[in-house]
Amino acid sequence: MTAPILEHEPEKVEVDAATRRRRKRAAAIAEAASAGWKVWLVKIVLLGVIDALVIYAMLALLSQGNWLVPVIIGAVTLLVNVVYLKPGLLPAKYLTPGLIFLVVFQIFVVVYSGYIAFTNYGSGHNSTKDDAVSALLLQSQTRVDDSPTYPIRVLERDGSFYLLTTDPDTGAFEVGGDDKPLEAVDGATADGAPGFTTLDFGAIVQNQDAIGALSVPLTDDPNDGFLKTTDGSNAYLFTSTLHWDPDADTMTDTKTGVVYHDDGRGAFTADDGTQLLPGWQVWVGFDNFVRAFTDSSIRGPFFSVLIWTFVFAILSVATTFVLGLFLAIVFNDPRMKSKKFYRVIMILPYAFPGFLSALVWAGMYNQDFGFINQVLFGGASIPWLQDPWLAKFAIVLTNLWLGYPYMFLVCTGAIQSIPEDIQEAGRVDGASVWQIFRHIKFPLLLVSVAPLLISSFAFNFNNFNLIYMLTGGGPRMADASINVGQTDILISMVYKVAFVGADRDYGLASAFSIIIFVLVALISYLSFRQTKTLEELN
Repeated sequence: MTAPILEHEPEKVEVDAATRRRRKRAAAIAEAASAGWKVWLVKIVLLGVIDALVIYAMLALLSQGNWLVPVIIGAVTLLVNVVYLKPGLLPAKYLTPGLIFLVVFQIFVVVYSGYIAFTNYGSGHNSTKDDAVSALLLQSQTRVDDSPTYPIRVLERDGSFYLLTTDPDTGAFEVGGDDKPLEAVDGATADGAPGFTTLDFGAIVQNQDAIGALSVPLTDDPNDGFLKTTDGSNAYLFTSTLHWDPDADTMTDTKTGVVYHDDGRGAFTADDGTQLLPGWQVWVGFDNFVRAFTDSSIRGPFFSVLIWTFVFAILSVATTFVLGLFLAIVFNDPRMKSKKFYRVIMILPYAFPGFLSALVWAGMYNQDFGFINQVLFGGASIPWLQDPWLAKFAIVLTNLWLGYPYMFLVCTGAIQSIPEDIQEAGRVDGASVWQIFRHIKFPLLLVSVAPLLISSFAFNFNNFNLIYMLTGGGPRMADASINVGQTDILISMVYKVAFVGADRDYGLASAFSIIIFVLVALISYLSFRQTKTLEELN
């Protein structure tokens, strides 16, 4: 009776093992499904938050009359939802965030800068024509001599201030604010209006500047005048000395009778060329590029800066490369002792932030208290940063100190990668040390280093930090109509034209930026072609 039982025991063990394997697989599948649902839930939550923010942004833009940007944002958001909610599409899930950041922070910036280059966007031309008309009428206001007194209450809503008054003809309570003409409000009383907060005397005093600058249009026609208050309790009628005629598209000075027409250049212009500012943004085509090359007050400084930019970039690359190569050869000599220690010292300037080093050097160049004048030249008063030529020499010298460690590291690596047997073959053939360097080491080194020299040239071509921190582009060119100095390079000149001073010309600055891009791209293309020729020769 025991034999059959013993014969079937191994089969029972096999069945149990198979069952355990099935259960283990089922548990793994259940765990994976649970993890999948968790990931799916996280996706839903994150996408829900993003979609909510996008919808809010779209509604805010649509409320301002902007429809193109909300449509683009909505389409992109819909595409992102499809990519992350649809099963599969694994490459797209990884590429989508990078592509979005690439478009927003690089492609859009480049395209928008290109667009601005063909407009008159800048100081006095940074808004629409309607805004310019309102601004002109507001800035030329005078109080009407026989203006009636309007008793008012000052209201506040969403951080903006409003005036509550009564219509002299109907007695209805009306509320108006900046760019919002007076209109009747249901439920308004002499003490306030629904949805608004009535300010007391203390709140009016705290916000007196903003309330005093408040101009409330009487009607939709800005020529009818504005209500303004000085004490927060009474308002008076102000009208502009300019009269806007939308049918004739003219602005007339009621005091002088001069008529200003829209000449298509983004401003109301009189027959003698006098313009009323602010104007508005318009498309001007290639005018900014034409100005850069034809306007004598811009062309002269522009070409001066262009030449200095090339000289600075070439000298920066040449001097740092020569010094870096010399030190790399010296410290690569096997007879040199303590090479590791000296190499660490050589790369110390490379370890400090460039803009901080430039500020330190600016202090050292100080004409009255700088280390160079006081210590090295015995108290001499040398205007290192005030004289144009000395300032340029100081820039090249400072950049040499900042840039040679990089070239030292690059050349050290390139020299150490040259096979020793090639150099030994030259020695066997009777070549001198100079001949080995000139005909063997340097050509092979140049093949490795040439692309880095090109990138270094492009970097120094746009080395904004050094110029701005060391000299600020000065000393100033007195005969230039734009804000530019003797040591400015193209990129620092663009920065000054766009962001420094009262007259900011974003269109001209963008045109300069496009010129810089074309120059750097052309030089890089020709240089890389030459690098390919060097590789073929070797």
